[in-house]
Amino acid sequence: MITWAELINQKLINESNINDSNIIRDLINNHDTKEMIEGHRYYHNGNDIRNRKQYYYKDGYKLEDYTKPNYKIPHNWHKMLVDQKVSYLVGKPVVFQAEDKLYEKKINLLLGEEWDDSLAELAKNSSNKGTEWLHVYINPEGKFKFIIIPAEEIIPIYDTSLQENLEAILRYYPVEVNGKNRIRVEWWTRENVTFYIEDENGVFVLDDTESNNPDSHFYYNDKGYGWGKVPFIEFPNNEERNSDLKYYKELIDNYDLNVSDLANNLSEVQEIITILKGYEGTRLEEFSENLRFYKVIKVSGEPGSGVDKLELNIPIEAKKEMLDRTEENIFLFGQGVNMKTDKFGNNPSGVALKFMYSLLDFKASIMERKFRKAIKRLLWFTTEYINILDRKKYDSATVQVTFRRTMITNDLEDVQIASQSKGVISDKTIVANHPWVEDVAEELDRIKKQEKDAMDLLGGYDSLGKAKDGGVNE
Repeated sequence: MITWAELINQKLINESNINDSNIIRDLINNHDTKEMIEGHRYYHNGNDIRNRKQYYYKDGYKLEDYTKPNYKIPHNWHKMLVDQKVSYLVGKPVVFQAEDKLYEKKINLLLGEEWDDSLAELAKNSSNKGTEWLHVYINPEGKFKFIIIPAEEIIPIYDTSLQENLEAILRYYPVEVNGKNRIRVEWWTRENVTFYIEDENGVFVLDDTESNNPDSHFYYNDKGYGWGKVPFIEFPNNEERNSDLKYYKELIDNYDLNVSDLANNLSEVQEIITILKGYEGTRLEEFSENLRFYKVIKVSGEPGSGVDKLELNIPIEAKKEMLDRTEENIFLFGQGVNMKTDKFGNNPSGVALKFMYSLLDFKASIMERKFRKAIKRLLWFTTEYINILDRKKYDSATVQVTFRRTMITNDLEDVQIASQSKGVISDKTIVANHPWVEDVAEELDRIKKQEKDAMDLLGGYDSLGKAKDGGVNE
């Protein structure tokens, strides 16, 4: 990984532009996207087993066998494990809370339901690829927007190898120019963006189709501005930026292979292997045709002559045991929840359910820590936009970000715990953890309205039901 300081010291870039076309080519060539593509492929059931071929050898040559059974049965364990984590961590909308309720309302209105959907997509893509990116921008109508950019297109440049402060982004993607495929490059810094295009000689030159190049991040009252930060936010899966698939791919491949081989064997077991004794001169084609047509075989009286059959015996139980063990390991090392388990009975307790979810909870906690930092960066951009429009000085650091995890629970136990917690913890905490509550703020408003309606219904009566201030108790 090359850093911003190294590029500056080698004079390969200045504060806004890239001085050497070769640095663009080198960065693109060294950008390893194999794991990203593989994770995406397995999520969409494109397992390696789909490419398997059967071979045989003839005269010393390895030839593909098109007649032998060749089942290719993929099992989409990866998608199930990723969807489990995504639903568990961000299945419910993340909650933003601020002391200034007007500020809090502006954030929620600005991000809206589109953010809830985008966050789930970011979690899925990051699990598949190891990381994913969000680009924030202001559209021509002056609205704050954001869009997911595939990690395969993004090369980040950090200040140091610690990958903490983002100094620049090189984004590249294919385009068609005069009927030929070219690579277009966007070089984003803290203040502007420069566009490059690959010419017919493979050299990256400034894109003259852009009226302003370099260009500002956004415009306000027809004046260009830069955010002061690179308007891209990374959502890493973990510290190493590894795909979830990395930790159990071989187990999935082994499962696919054994199930496919078992299907091949079951297909072939119906074919009895015939052993001819004393028929060395007989053409095999002639023997097979006579057996198929006459259903009998004429045997000579010579000693040792005859026909035997060889039947295949498939160790089904051994295969089943091995597949069960492999499935268990996929859930173990994939840190998922095996919903087939019967260890906890038909009505497991809350403790048993938490134990069942423990590995998934560990894995989700790692992503949550990384995503929390990323969301804080998003809130910085959101707050800057609000401050520009409203001429305020809101501080994004004051916003509290709360993830609400989703899991199967024992509702009866949860309700009992909630009722017994009255007076011990705040009503807000009780409501937030009640299994029937979807929107905490909305539910609290309903409770306040319910209490007010009850007071209005009493009409000012005291605790004994006697009318106050001359009221009539009917």
